[in-house]
Amino acid sequence: MGTTVTISPVSRIEGHAAITIRLDEAGQVAEARLHVREFRGFESFCLGRPFREMPTITARVCGICPVSHALAAALAGERIMGVVIPPAARHLRRILSLAQLILSHSLSFFHLSAPDIVLGLDSDPGQRNIAGLARRRPEVIRTGVRLRRIGQEIVNRIGGGHLHPEHIVAGGLGEPLAEEGRDAIAALLPEALELVRFALDLWRERRGRFRFEMGPCGDFPSLFLGLVGGGGCLDHYEGRLTFVDAAGGTVGDLAPEGYAAAIRETVAHDSYLKPTECTLGGERLYRVGPLARLSVAPFFAAPRAEQTRTELLGGRRTATASLDYHQARLIEMLYAVERIAGLLDDPLCVERQVLARAGVNAAEGVGVTEAPRGTLIHHYRVDRHGLLTGVNLVVATAHNSRAMDRTITDIARHHLRGDRLGEGLLNRVEHGIRLYDPCLSCATHAVGGTGLTVTLLAADGKVLDRAAR
Repeated sequence: MGTTVTISPVSRIEGHAAITIRLDEAGQVAEARLHVREFRGFESFCLGRPFREMPTITARVCGICPVSHALAAALAGERIMGVVIPPAARHLRRILSLAQLILSHSLSFFHLSAPDIVLGLDSDPGQRNIAGLARRRPEVIRTGVRLRRIGQEIVNRIGGGHLHPEHIVAGGLGEPLAEEGRDAIAALLPEALELVRFALDLWRERRGRFRFEMGPCGDFPSLFLGLVGGGGCLDHYEGRLTFVDAAGGTVGDLAPEGYAAAIRETVAHDSYLKPTECTLGGERLYRVGPLARLSVAPFFAAPRAEQTRTELLGGRRTATASLDYHQARLIEMLYAVERIAGLLDDPLCVERQVLARAGVNAAEGVGVTEAPRGTLIHHYRVDRHGLLTGVNLVVATAHNSRAMDRTITDIARHHLRGDRLGEGLLNRVEHGIRLYDPCLSCATHAVGGTGLTVTLLAADGKVLDRAAR
Protein backbone atom coordinates (compact mmCIF):
# COMPACT_ATOMS: atom_id res chain seq x y z
CA MET A 1 0.00 0.00 0.00
CA GLY A 2 1.42 3.40 -1.03
CA THR A 3 2.04 6.18 1.43
CA THR A 4 2.27 10.01 1.55
CA VAL A 5 4.29 12.27 3.86
CA THR A 6 3.52 15.99 4.16
CA ILE A 7 5.83 18.66 5.62
CA SER A 8 3.91 21.79 6.58
CA PRO A 9 4.90 24.49 7.05
CA VAL A 10 8.37 24.86 5.47
CA SER A 11 10.31 27.36 7.57
CA ARG A 12 12.91 30.01 6.72
CA ILE A 13 11.49 30.57 3.25
CA GLU A 14 9.43 33.54 2.00
CA GLY A 15 5.75 32.51 1.95
CA HIS A 16 3.46 29.61 2.89
CA ALA A 17 4.12 26.15 1.46
CA ALA A 18 3.68 22.45 2.07
CA ILE A 19 5.54 19.37 0.88
CA THR A 20 3.95 16.02 0.10
CA ILE A 21 5.99 12.82 -0.16
CA ARG A 22 4.14 9.97 -1.84
CA LEU A 23 5.20 6.33 -1.53
CA ASP A 24 4.55 3.61 -4.09
CA GLU A 25 3.06 0.17 -3.47
CA ALA A 26 6.48 -1.14 -2.43
CA GLY A 27 6.87 1.58 0.20
CA GLN A 28 9.55 3.42 -1.79
CA VAL A 29 9.43 7.15 -2.52
CA ALA A 30 7.55 7.71 -5.78
CA GLU A 31 7.68 11.51 -5.78
CA ALA A 32 7.85 14.60 -3.60
CA ARG A 33 6.13 17.86 -4.46
CA LEU A 34 6.08 21.43 -3.19
CA HIS A 35 2.63 23.01 -2.89
CA VAL A 36 2.17 26.77 -2.57
CA ARG A 37 -0.91 27.63 -0.56
CA GLU A 38 -1.09 31.41 -0.93
CA PHE A 39 -3.84 32.73 -3.21
CA ARG A 40 -2.69 33.96 -6.60
CA GLY A 41 -4.27 37.26 -7.65
CA PHE A 42 -1.79 40.09 -8.24
CA GLU A 43 -2.06 40.03 -12.03
CA SER A 44 -5.84 40.32 -11.95
CA PHE A 45 -6.09 43.41 -9.79
CA CYS A 46 -3.57 45.20 -12.03
CA LEU A 47 -6.04 45.05 -14.93
CA GLY A 48 -7.45 48.45 -15.79
CA ARG A 49 -4.53 50.32 -14.23
CA PRO A 50 -2.32 52.63 -16.33
CA PHE A 51 0.83 50.79 -17.43
CA ARG A 52 2.93 53.65 -16.05
CA GLU A 53 1.87 52.67 -12.54
CA MET A 54 3.28 49.16 -12.84
CA PRO A 55 6.83 49.84 -11.58
CA THR A 56 5.31 51.21 -8.37
CA ILE A 57 2.60 48.56 -8.07
CA THR A 58 4.70 45.48 -8.83
CA ALA A 59 7.47 46.57 -6.46
CA ARG A 60 4.92 45.61 -3.81
CA VAL A 61 4.69 42.01 -5.08
CA CYS A 62 7.75 41.17 -3.00
CA GLY A 63 9.56 42.95 -0.19
CA ILE A 64 12.80 41.12 -0.98
CA CYS A 65 13.23 41.89 -4.69
CA PRO A 66 11.19 45.08 -5.38
CA VAL A 67 13.93 46.52 -7.61
CA SER A 68 13.72 43.60 -10.01
CA HIS A 69 9.93 43.85 -10.37
CA ALA A 70 10.13 47.62 -10.86
CA LEU A 71 12.83 47.23 -13.53
CA ALA A 72 10.94 44.51 -15.41
CA ALA A 73 7.78 46.64 -15.30
CA ALA A 74 9.64 49.69 -16.57
CA LEU A 75 11.24 47.70 -19.40
CA ALA A 76 7.82 46.38 -20.46
CA GLY A 77 6.42 49.91 -20.32
CA GLU A 78 9.22 51.20 -22.53
CA ARG A 79 8.33 48.62 -25.19
CA ILE A 80 4.78 49.98 -25.12
CA MET A 81 6.11 53.54 -25.38
CA GLY A 82 8.60 52.60 -28.09
CA VAL A 83 11.43 54.58 -26.51
CA VAL A 84 15.12 54.07 -25.86
CA ILE A 85 15.96 55.42 -22.42
CA PRO A 86 18.91 57.80 -21.90
CA PRO A 87 22.31 56.08 -21.48
CA ALA A 88 22.71 57.48 -17.96
CA ALA A 89 19.42 55.91 -16.85
CA ARG A 90 20.42 52.55 -18.31
CA HIS A 91 23.77 52.81 -16.55
CA LEU A 92 22.22 53.58 -13.16
CA ARG A 93 19.64 50.82 -13.55
CA ARG A 94 22.49 48.34 -13.94
CA ILE A 95 23.87 49.47 -10.60
CA LEU A 96 20.42 49.13 -9.02
CA SER A 97 20.10 45.58 -10.34
CA LEU A 98 23.49 44.66 -8.89
CA ALA A 99 22.72 46.29 -5.55
CA GLN A 100 19.56 44.17 -5.38
CA LEU A 101 21.78 41.08 -5.67
CA ILE A 102 23.82 42.13 -2.65
CA LEU A 103 20.69 42.93 -0.67
CA SER A 104 18.85 39.70 -1.48
CA HIS A 105 21.71 37.19 -1.54
CA SER A 106 22.98 38.39 1.84
CA LEU A 107 19.55 37.72 3.34
CA SER A 108 19.36 34.27 1.75
CA PHE A 109 22.83 33.11 2.73
CA PHE A 110 23.35 34.64 6.16
CA HIS A 111 19.87 34.62 7.66
CA LEU A 112 17.91 31.87 5.92
CA SER A 113 20.59 29.25 5.17
CA ALA A 114 23.52 29.96 7.50
CA PRO A 115 21.85 28.39 10.58
CA ASP A 116 21.86 25.08 8.68
CA ILE A 117 25.30 25.55 7.14
CA VAL A 118 27.13 26.69 10.27
CA LEU A 119 25.31 24.82 13.04
CA GLY A 120 24.63 21.64 11.06
CA LEU A 121 21.44 19.97 9.90
CA ASP A 122 21.41 17.59 12.86
CA SER A 123 21.91 20.25 15.52
CA ASP A 124 19.24 21.06 18.11
CA PRO A 125 16.29 22.49 16.13
CA GLY A 126 15.61 24.88 19.00
CA GLN A 127 19.04 26.42 18.39
CA ARG A 128 19.25 26.05 14.60
CA ASN A 129 17.90 29.50 13.82
CA ILE A 130 19.08 33.09 13.64
CA ALA A 131 19.05 33.51 17.42
CA GLY A 132 21.08 30.34 17.94
CA LEU A 133 23.55 31.34 15.25
CA ALA A 134 23.90 34.79 16.81
CA ARG A 135 24.90 33.17 20.11
CA ARG A 136 27.43 30.80 18.49
CA ARG A 137 28.80 32.92 15.64
CA PRO A 138 27.67 36.54 16.07
CA GLU A 139 30.12 37.72 13.42
CA VAL A 140 28.18 35.76 10.80
CA ILE A 141 24.94 37.57 11.60
CA ARG A 142 26.70 40.95 11.75
CA THR A 143 28.27 40.36 8.34
CA GLY A 144 24.90 39.56 6.79
CA VAL A 145 23.24 42.61 8.34
CA ARG A 146 26.02 44.91 7.18
CA LEU A 147 26.03 43.56 3.61
CA ARG A 148 22.27 43.92 3.38
CA ARG A 149 22.50 47.47 4.69
CA ILE A 150 25.09 48.34 2.03
CA GLY A 151 22.81 46.99 -0.70
CA GLN A 152 19.88 48.97 0.70
CA GLU A 153 21.90 52.17 0.87
CA ILE A 154 22.85 51.88 -2.82
CA VAL A 155 19.23 51.24 -3.77
CA ASN A 156 18.13 54.24 -1.70
CA ARG A 157 20.71 56.57 -3.25
CA ILE A 158 19.76 55.73 -6.84
CA GLY A 159 16.26 54.32 -6.58
CA GLY A 160 14.74 56.80 -4.16
CA GLY A 161 13.78 54.44 -1.36
CA HIS A 162 15.27 51.73 0.83
CA LEU A 163 12.43 49.33 0.08
CA HIS A 164 10.36 50.60 -2.85
CA PRO A 165 12.49 52.40 -5.49
CA GLU A 166 10.17 55.22 -6.58
CA HIS A 167 12.69 56.64 -9.07
CA ILE A 168 12.30 53.63 -11.41
CA VAL A 169 9.72 54.68 -14.01
CA ALA A 170 8.82 53.76 -17.57
CA GLY A 171 11.15 55.96 -19.60
CA GLY A 172 14.19 55.82 -17.33
CA LEU A 173 14.63 57.25 -13.83
CA GLY A 174 12.78 59.99 -12.01
CA GLU A 175 15.94 61.60 -10.64
CA PRO A 176 19.64 61.63 -11.63
CA LEU A 177 22.45 60.66 -9.26
CA ALA A 178 24.43 63.51 -7.73
CA GLU A 179 28.21 63.38 -7.44
CA GLU A 180 27.85 63.23 -3.67
CA GLY A 181 25.67 60.12 -4.02
CA ARG A 182 28.16 58.48 -6.35
CA ASP A 183 31.01 59.13 -3.92
CA ALA A 184 28.97 57.82 -0.99
CA ILE A 185 28.26 54.57 -2.84
CA ALA A 186 31.91 54.18 -3.84
CA ALA A 187 32.95 54.57 -0.20
CA LEU A 188 30.84 51.52 0.75
CA LEU A 189 32.46 49.11 -1.69
CA PRO A 190 35.81 48.30 0.01
CA GLU A 191 33.94 47.11 3.11
CA ALA A 192 31.47 45.18 0.95
CA LEU A 193 34.36 43.39 -0.76
CA GLU A 194 35.83 42.29 2.58
CA LEU A 195 32.44 41.09 3.83
CA VAL A 196 31.87 38.98 0.73
CA ARG A 197 35.34 37.47 1.10
CA PHE A 198 34.42 36.54 4.68
CA ALA A 199 31.29 34.81 3.37
CA LEU A 200 33.27 32.84 0.78
CA ASP A 201 35.76 31.74 3.45
CA LEU A 202 32.87 30.68 5.69
CA TRP A 203 31.36 28.54 2.93
CA ARG A 204 34.73 26.94 2.13
CA GLU A 205 35.13 26.17 5.84
CA ARG A 206 31.77 24.41 6.04
CA ARG A 207 31.26 23.09 2.50
CA GLY A 208 32.75 19.63 2.93
CA ARG A 209 30.85 18.84 6.12
CA PHE A 210 27.61 20.24 4.75
CA ARG A 211 27.87 18.21 1.55
CA PHE A 212 28.24 15.09 3.71
CA GLU A 213 25.17 16.03 5.77
CA MET A 214 23.00 16.64 2.69
CA GLY A 215 24.16 13.52 0.85
CA PRO A 216 24.16 13.04 -2.95
CA CYS A 217 20.91 14.93 -3.48
CA GLY A 218 19.87 17.56 -5.99
CA ASP A 219 22.70 16.83 -8.43
CA PHE A 220 21.13 16.12 -11.80
CA PRO A 221 21.46 17.25 -15.42
CA SER A 222 19.02 19.94 -16.53
CA LEU A 223 18.70 22.91 -18.81
CA PHE A 224 19.73 26.32 -17.47
CA LEU A 225 18.17 29.69 -18.35
CA GLY A 226 19.60 33.16 -17.94
CA LEU A 227 20.18 36.48 -19.70
CA VAL A 228 23.32 36.90 -21.76
CA GLY A 229 24.32 40.39 -22.86
CA GLY A 230 26.52 41.82 -25.56
CA GLY A 231 29.82 40.04 -26.02
CA GLY A 232 28.43 36.88 -24.45
CA CYS A 233 28.93 37.96 -20.82
CA LEU A 234 26.53 37.75 -17.90
CA ASP A 235 23.99 40.58 -17.81
CA HIS A 236 21.53 40.91 -14.94
CA TYR A 237 19.74 43.97 -16.29
CA GLU A 238 18.89 43.00 -19.87
CA GLY A 239 19.91 40.60 -22.61
CA ARG A 240 18.78 37.60 -24.60
CA LEU A 241 17.05 34.62 -23.04
CA THR A 242 19.60 31.82 -23.33
CA PHE A 243 19.03 28.14 -22.59
CA VAL A 244 22.02 25.80 -22.28
CA ASP A 245 22.09 22.09 -21.53
CA ALA A 246 24.13 20.34 -18.85
CA ALA A 247 27.08 20.07 -21.24
CA GLY A 248 27.01 23.82 -21.87
CA GLY A 249 25.60 23.64 -25.39
CA THR A 250 23.17 26.38 -26.42
CA VAL A 251 19.63 25.05 -26.79
CA GLY A 252 17.79 28.35 -27.24
CA ASP A 253 18.62 32.01 -27.84
CA LEU A 254 15.60 34.31 -27.84
CA ALA A 255 14.71 37.97 -27.62
CA PRO A 256 12.61 38.75 -24.53
CA GLU A 257 9.49 39.13 -26.67
CA GLY A 258 9.88 35.52 -27.82
CA TYR A 259 9.77 33.94 -24.36
CA ALA A 260 6.46 32.16 -25.01
CA ALA A 261 8.06 30.16 -27.81
CA ALA A 262 10.31 28.44 -25.26
CA ILE A 263 8.51 28.65 -21.90
CA ARG A 264 5.10 27.16 -21.18
CA GLU A 265 3.25 27.85 -17.93
CA THR A 266 1.16 25.00 -16.57
CA VAL A 267 -1.57 24.85 -13.94
CA ALA A 268 -1.20 22.52 -10.95
CA HIS A 269 -4.39 21.23 -9.32
CA ASP A 270 -2.80 21.22 -5.86
CA SER A 271 -0.85 24.50 -5.85
CA TYR A 272 -1.31 28.18 -6.68
CA LEU A 273 2.18 28.14 -8.20
CA LYS A 274 2.24 27.81 -12.01
CA PRO A 275 5.17 25.48 -12.86
CA THR A 276 6.90 26.17 -16.17
CA GLU A 277 8.56 23.87 -18.67
CA CYS A 278 10.86 24.36 -21.65
CA THR A 279 9.21 23.63 -25.01
CA LEU A 280 12.30 23.68 -27.23
CA GLY A 281 12.34 19.89 -27.46
CA GLY A 282 14.06 17.26 -25.33
CA GLU A 283 14.55 18.14 -21.66
CA ARG A 284 11.67 20.17 -20.18
CA LEU A 285 13.08 20.78 -16.69
CA TYR A 286 15.32 23.82 -16.31
CA ARG A 287 16.83 25.90 -13.55
CA VAL A 288 17.25 29.66 -13.15
CA GLY A 289 19.03 31.88 -10.64
CA PRO A 290 22.67 32.22 -9.58
CA LEU A 291 23.60 28.60 -10.36
CA ALA A 292 22.06 28.86 -13.82
CA ARG A 293 23.65 32.22 -14.54
CA LEU A 294 27.17 31.04 -13.84
CA SER A 295 26.45 28.08 -16.14
CA VAL A 296 24.81 30.06 -18.97
CA ALA A 297 27.30 32.93 -19.23
CA PRO A 298 30.64 32.02 -20.84
CA PHE A 299 32.38 34.47 -18.53
CA PHE A 300 31.85 37.12 -15.83
CA ALA A 301 33.17 40.59 -16.63
CA ALA A 302 34.74 40.88 -13.16
CA PRO A 303 38.16 39.26 -12.55
CA ARG A 304 37.76 38.14 -8.90
CA ALA A 305 34.30 36.74 -9.52
CA GLU A 306 35.39 35.03 -12.72
CA GLN A 307 38.30 33.36 -10.93
CA THR A 308 35.98 32.09 -8.17
CA ARG A 309 33.44 30.91 -10.76
CA THR A 310 36.18 28.99 -12.59
CA GLU A 311 37.21 27.32 -9.32
CA LEU A 312 33.63 26.21 -8.66
CA LEU A 313 33.17 24.78 -12.15
CA GLY A 314 36.49 22.93 -11.93
CA GLY A 315 36.87 22.58 -15.68
CA ARG A 316 33.19 21.79 -16.29
CA ARG A 317 30.99 24.00 -18.43
CA THR A 318 28.05 23.96 -15.98
CA ALA A 319 27.38 23.27 -12.30
CA THR A 320 24.66 20.64 -11.86
CA ALA A 321 24.65 20.24 -8.04
CA SER A 322 21.88 22.33 -6.48
CA LEU A 323 23.97 22.61 -3.30
CA ASP A 324 26.24 24.93 -5.28
CA TYR A 325 23.49 27.56 -5.30
CA HIS A 326 25.02 28.78 -2.01
CA GLN A 327 28.45 29.43 -3.49
CA ALA A 328 26.91 30.81 -6.68
CA ARG A 329 25.14 33.49 -4.62
CA LEU A 330 28.40 34.49 -2.98
CA ILE A 331 30.15 34.63 -6.36
CA GLU A 332 27.39 36.89 -7.65
CA MET A 333 27.78 39.20 -4.66
CA LEU A 334 31.49 39.42 -5.43
CA TYR A 335 30.63 40.11 -9.07
CA ALA A 336 28.15 42.81 -8.04
CA VAL A 337 30.69 44.66 -5.89
CA GLU A 338 33.30 44.57 -8.67
CA ARG A 339 30.88 45.66 -11.38
CA ILE A 340 29.39 48.49 -9.33
CA ALA A 341 32.89 49.84 -8.72
CA GLY A 342 33.57 49.82 -12.46
CA LEU A 343 30.25 51.41 -13.35
CA LEU A 344 30.76 54.21 -10.83
CA ASP A 345 33.99 55.19 -12.58
CA ASP A 346 32.03 56.06 -15.73
CA PRO A 347 30.98 59.75 -16.05
CA LEU A 348 27.54 58.52 -17.19
CA CYS A 349 26.72 58.02 -13.51
CA VAL A 350 26.19 61.70 -12.88
CA GLU A 351 24.74 62.87 -16.19
CA ARG A 352 21.50 64.77 -15.68
CA GLN A 353 19.39 63.43 -18.57
CA VAL A 354 17.74 60.26 -17.24
CA LEU A 355 14.17 60.31 -18.57
CA ALA A 356 12.54 59.84 -21.99
CA ARG A 357 8.87 60.64 -22.55
CA ALA A 358 6.33 59.15 -24.95
CA GLY A 359 2.75 57.95 -25.15
CA VAL A 360 1.32 54.60 -26.20
CA ASN A 361 2.98 53.41 -29.40
CA ALA A 362 2.49 49.63 -29.11
CA ALA A 363 -0.30 47.42 -27.82
CA GLU A 364 1.96 45.21 -25.71
CA GLY A 365 5.38 45.06 -24.14
CA VAL A 366 7.63 42.47 -22.52
CA GLY A 367 10.28 43.29 -19.94
CA VAL A 368 12.80 40.67 -18.81
CA THR A 369 15.49 41.06 -16.19
CA GLU A 370 17.44 38.81 -13.83
CA ALA A 371 16.05 38.99 -10.32
CA PRO A 372 18.30 37.56 -7.59
CA ARG A 373 16.37 34.27 -7.67
CA GLY A 374 16.31 34.05 -11.46
CA THR A 375 14.76 35.22 -14.70
CA LEU A 376 11.78 37.56 -14.24
CA ILE A 377 9.32 38.23 -17.07
CA HIS A 378 6.63 40.94 -17.16
CA HIS A 379 4.25 40.88 -20.15
CA TYR A 380 1.63 43.61 -20.51
CA ARG A 381 -1.14 44.38 -23.01
CA VAL A 382 -2.81 47.80 -23.10
CA ASP A 383 -5.66 49.60 -24.83
CA ARG A 384 -5.22 52.86 -26.73
CA HIS A 385 -5.42 54.80 -23.46
CA GLY A 386 -2.57 52.84 -21.89
CA LEU A 387 -4.81 50.90 -19.52
CA LEU A 388 -3.81 47.31 -18.89
CA THR A 389 -5.94 44.65 -20.56
CA GLY A 390 -3.55 41.76 -19.90
CA VAL A 391 -0.81 41.09 -17.33
CA ASN A 392 1.39 38.02 -17.02
CA LEU A 393 4.27 37.65 -14.57
CA VAL A 394 6.60 34.66 -14.88
CA VAL A 395 8.89 34.56 -11.86
CA ALA A 396 11.96 32.63 -10.77
CA THR A 397 10.17 30.31 -8.36
CA ALA A 398 7.83 29.17 -11.15
CA HIS A 399 10.82 28.45 -13.40
CA ASN A 400 12.49 26.45 -10.61
CA SER A 401 9.37 24.60 -9.48
CA ARG A 402 10.10 21.29 -11.23
CA ALA A 403 13.75 21.41 -10.16
CA MET A 404 12.70 21.89 -6.53
CA ASP A 405 10.40 18.87 -6.81
CA ARG A 406 13.24 16.83 -8.28
CA THR A 407 15.61 17.90 -5.49
CA ILE A 408 13.27 17.07 -2.60
CA THR A 409 12.41 13.75 -4.27
CA ASP A 410 16.13 12.90 -4.30
CA ILE A 411 16.41 13.86 -0.63
CA ALA A 412 13.37 11.84 0.39
CA ARG A 413 14.64 8.75 -1.44
CA HIS A 414 18.01 9.05 0.26
CA HIS A 415 16.90 9.90 3.81
CA LEU A 416 13.36 8.57 4.39
CA ARG A 417 13.28 5.53 6.67
CA GLY A 418 10.02 3.62 7.01
CA ASP A 419 6.72 5.49 7.14
CA ARG A 420 7.58 8.18 9.66
CA LEU A 421 9.02 11.67 9.21
CA GLY A 422 12.30 11.83 11.11
CA GLU A 423 13.84 15.12 12.15
CA GLY A 424 16.85 14.53 9.89
CA LEU A 425 14.66 14.07 6.82
CA LEU A 426 12.57 17.15 7.59
CA ASN A 427 15.67 19.29 8.03
CA ARG A 428 17.15 18.15 4.72
CA VAL A 429 13.93 18.47 2.75
CA GLU A 430 13.48 22.00 4.05
CA HIS A 431 17.02 22.89 3.13
CA GLY A 432 16.54 21.35 -0.31
CA ILE A 433 13.82 23.94 -0.89
CA ARG A 434 15.92 26.67 0.70
CA LEU A 435 18.72 26.06 -1.84
CA TYR A 436 16.53 27.70 -4.46
CA ASP A 437 15.62 30.58 -2.13
CA PRO A 438 12.00 30.49 -3.31
CA CYS A 439 9.94 33.65 -3.08
CA LEU A 440 6.39 32.39 -2.82
CA SER A 441 4.76 35.83 -2.74
CA CYS A 442 6.37 36.45 -6.12
CA ALA A 443 5.28 33.05 -7.39
CA THR A 444 1.64 33.56 -6.44
CA HIS A 445 1.68 37.38 -6.52
CA ALA A 446 0.13 37.33 -3.06
CA VAL A 447 0.41 38.87 0.38
CA GLY A 448 1.51 36.20 2.88
CA GLY A 449 3.67 35.10 5.77
CA THR A 450 5.90 32.09 6.36
CA GLY A 451 5.57 28.39 7.10
CA LEU A 452 5.76 24.83 5.78
CA THR A 453 3.88 21.56 6.27
CA VAL A 454 5.11 18.07 5.24
CA THR A 455 2.75 15.13 4.66
CA LEU A 456 3.64 11.47 3.98
CA LEU A 457 1.07 9.58 1.89
CA ALA A 458 0.66 5.94 1.02
CA ALA A 459 0.00 4.89 -2.57
CA ASP A 460 -3.74 4.81 -1.84
CA GLY A 461 -3.67 8.36 -0.47
CA LYS A 462 -3.80 7.42 3.21
CA VAL A 463 -1.94 9.89 5.44
CA LEU A 464 0.86 8.06 7.22
CA ASP A 465 2.47 11.01 8.95
CA ARG A 466 2.36 14.80 9.04
CA ALA A 467 4.68 17.42 10.49
CA ALA A 468 4.46 21.20 10.82
CA ARG A 469 7.55 23.34 11.32
